[in-house]
Amino acid sequence: MSQATIERQTKETQIRLSLDLDRKDAPKISTGVPFFDHMLTAFSFHGGFYLEVVATGDLEVDAHHLVEDTGLVLGDAFKKVQELRGGVLRYGHSIIPMDEALSEVVIDACGRPFWVFTAAFPQTHAGDFDLSLIREFLIAFTNRAQVNLHAHCRYGANGHHMAESLFKALGKALAQAYTSKDGGSASMSTKGVI
Repeated sequence: MSQATIERQTKETQIRLSLDLDRKDAPKISTGVPFFDHMLTAFSFHGGFYLEVVATGDLEVDAHHLVEDTGLVLGDAFKKVQELRGGVLRYGHSIIPMDEALSEVVIDACGRPFWVFTAAFPQTHAGDFDLSLIREFLIAFTNRAQVNLHAHCRYGANGHHMAESLFKALGKALAQAYTSKDGGSASMSTKGVI
């Protein structure tokens, strides 16, 4: 199985997310944060999987809670898909350019959360979106998906381009790592268990 639907309701956010790694339909993203919608759409499209996100939250405060909680829910969905699939390839890697920007993402779906993120955004915002929230999204996703994630914006002069190349690379790396593999989870490690 390759499909998971997760809901999260708090006093700050309400999120419903559906992920299907085998479905190729266009993503449907509605978070109330236009730049974040754009990033999640690029993530899903270039990853080659279906993603639907309907999220609302306390945007009158700022987008922090909504972006972070979406990362949590997305991580839960990938974790659930991995449990349903059993064995997956485990490792994924992608390097994506966008104009002057270049980003690299490496994934190990190993069950041990650890993350490294480097990005020297030359601007603090892309439109109204605070680019520091990308870090919060990645931390939340990593912890809930229980993956080892290395995400690097190697360089760029435009924060929008850097973020977009990063989200595209994240989608492609995850699609590769979560490709089904025969042999169940025992086939994913020399230890015989992941």
